[in-house]
Amino acid sequence: MRIYHSLLNAAKFRKVFDFGEREVAHWFPGHMAKGLKQMRDSLRKVDCIIEIHDARIPFSGRNPSFQESLDVRPHILLLNKLDLADTSKKQSILKQLDREGVRNVLFTDCLRQRDENVKRIVPLVTELIGSGSRFHREEDRSYCLMVVGVPNVGKSSLINAVRRTYLKKGKASKVGGEPGITKAVLTKIQVCERPIIYLLDTPGVLPPRIENIETGMKLALCGTILDHLVGEDVIADYLLFSLNRRERFSYIEKYNLEEPSDDIQHVLKCIAVKLGKTKRVKAITGVGNITVQLPDYSAAAYDFIRAFRKGELGKVMLD
Repeated sequence: MRIYHSLLNAAKFRKVFDFGEREVAHWFPGHMAKGLKQMRDSLRKVDCIIEIHDARIPFSGRNPSFQESLDVRPHILLLNKLDLADTSKKQSILKQLDREGVRNVLFTDCLRQRDENVKRIVPLVTELIGSGSRFHREEDRSYCLMVVGVPNVGKSSLINAVRRTYLKKGKASKVGGEPGITKAVLTKIQVCERPIIYLLDTPGVLPPRIENIETGMKLALCGTILDHLVGEDVIADYLLFSLNRRERFSYIEKYNLEEPSDDIQHVLKCIAVKLGKTKRVKAITGVGNITVQLPDYSAAAYDFIRAFRKGELGKVMLD
């Protein structure tokens, strides 16, 4: 691998990302109030809340609306997609979460066939439920857990992973790479026999208002907001900014660049050339209309973003 002089390159890179005149409320509109209301209405049947979030953004985008309800139930936070996250500062993350009152935290990779931390979920759940009151459910021998989180962080993958671990059964919940796959609210799925445990799968719910544009961009980059709402060109530019700021230059060799670049148009052009992505465009000249082949910047941005989301650009921590 080529070595790049960080101090030399750092001078070329942007210190801040220019969001222009965009307003948070217009660019990242909060929604999904109906799903959140149905989840709150079902809390009386729930013994424990499992909140799942993307390990690359352990603080950004966690829905404060969940926290209002979590305080009255045992709560476990799963930081999922561990295979994509740089966890070199794992202890500082756990300390910060502890200061925020979140003490039962597991890092998971729910797509792995065997994830040791997935095996720890049921013992931890039974310990937490056993140490507190179950309100009006003392006679019920089965446990009911509610899985909550913003879109596309792995709720359905978690349910399938727990079923695979304890019931030796396959998929019970549809999994997809785009936010919004789970449409039904509160689908009850058995995941364990001893003890009998059901999980309530819920649709992803974003905060009613995104905290700031930086937080919104991190959510968009991790795929929790539909790309077209933000624009793949903007997401790709923010990705380049984020990689350069953290001196993560694996995109250079992947796409045959000569050196790090802070110019998204240059990077996308190199990606389009590398992938052979072009589009035919009509051009007006002095001799009439002609058709020319130009780099397809949209296809290049699509590939760049998905390479990041699949871990092909290395493990990154955005918070």
